[in-house]
Amino acid sequence: MTKKDEKPWAGRFTEPTDRLVEDFTASIDFDRKLLRYDIEGSVAHCRMLARQGILTAAEEKAVLEGLAAVGREMDEGKLPLTADLEDVHMAVEKALIERIGDAGGKLHTGRSRNDQVALDVRLYLRDTLKTLLGEIGKLEKTLVALARKEMGTILPGYTHLQQAQPVLLSHYLLAFREMFSRDGERLAECLRRVNVLPLGSGALAGTGLPLDRKYVAELLGFPEVSKNSMDAVSDRDFIAEFLFDGALLMMHMSRFCEDLVLWSSEEFGFVSLSDAYTTGSSIMPQKKNPDTAELIRGKTGRVYGNLVALLTVMKGLPMTYNRDLQEDKEPLFDTAETVTKAVRVFTGMLGGIAFCRDRMYERVAGGFSTATDLAEHLVTRGIPFREAHRIVGRIVRYALDKGKKDLKSLSLDEFRIFYDGFDEGVFTLLTPEYSVNARKLAGGTAHDTVAARIEEIDPAPHSGKKN
Repeated sequence: MTKKDEKPWAGRFTEPTDRLVEDFTASIDFDRKLLRYDIEGSVAHCRMLARQGILTAAEEKAVLEGLAAVGREMDEGKLPLTADLEDVHMAVEKALIERIGDAGGKLHTGRSRNDQVALDVRLYLRDTLKTLLGEIGKLEKTLVALARKEMGTILPGYTHLQQAQPVLLSHYLLAFREMFSRDGERLAECLRRVNVLPLGSGALAGTGLPLDRKYVAELLGFPEVSKNSMDAVSDRDFIAEFLFDGALLMMHMSRFCEDLVLWSSEEFGFVSLSDAYTTGSSIMPQKKNPDTAELIRGKTGRVYGNLVALLTVMKGLPMTYNRDLQEDKEPLFDTAETVTKAVRVFTGMLGGIAFCRDRMYERVAGGFSTATDLAEHLVTRGIPFREAHRIVGRIVRYALDKGKKDLKSLSLDEFRIFYDGFDEGVFTLLTPEYSVNARKLAGGTAHDTVAARIEEIDPAPHSGKKN
């Protein structure tokens, strides 16, 4: 029987582990998030061992009752988690053996901490992904609801942070919905690859004992088992994939937040953020700072760092399991928590946003954002686009030289200086409404096109359509 404070591998060693080494190598400070998953996996493993005749019915009963007691102690915060235990697997095993004796020592039959931790992480990430996918679904619905609400709102579209062409605010909002939809698709694909049972791979070569891996997979809700034991204990692709997907999701939120930070400034004045998602200044009473948006933007870099950290750990590892793999958990846990919280906060922030429609229209109605419409009109008159572009460029230059703030300020005679075929209809071309609704192609910003896309994403109850 293993002595109380003896390591499970003590038979091979003649001296105890140095305390500094114990502190340095212990993962129990952060992998405690895996405790309930370790118990869940152990319950399934125990039931399988009994089914295969490796444990007696009495031993199975004792182990299951012992694991339930350990779980209750964990829930109450009474389970000892000290550095000498190294990790959650040892913490659970030690607590179990202390309760039920030798039967607890039989639970590790046919498994290694290598395949055990791979299982625990997959169980943890599976739950995380399901939660995150639900949050992304809420975010998408929020964006579609905003797009419906803002169908009549026109704002300047930008390239290079310079005014480009008028667009519907709804079109802008749906652009981000497309991004988040892709994020959801990627995470769902990641979930499919996470949902594979590694237990039964042992340390690296499997086991000679008659285990039933498919039965364990059935108990734990895994649709398939891993195909190669060496790959199963060393694979962290699914974590890297999640970290990448999380980084991309944060990047999309960060881009939206960057616009909100700019748009909430007095210089833009396009949005007013809810007081619940902003803060003030400790010295300037007038300030209303977009701190929530800024922090989402800032935390994006942290999530990027987690991805790079894991890829760096993995790049030089020989087959199969190496202790370096312990370094996968902190990036994983931090990203899972950061991204999930960020999506929830971001969705809440959008729910309380107020768009300053008049200010947006004021900005888009002035300036030269309808210049492309003028060039396209000339194309319909048979003028090659490059020549049309040159003509309109000269008109804009003329307007600027004359101190005009927009094309509508020019007279018809002034337009005819550059092309004598212009008539009074030219002024119709220069309105934001015309510009927006002229872009009727699929994916364009025309009112009917955007409305049809909203209906496609989220059909109105009376339409009878299915998404």
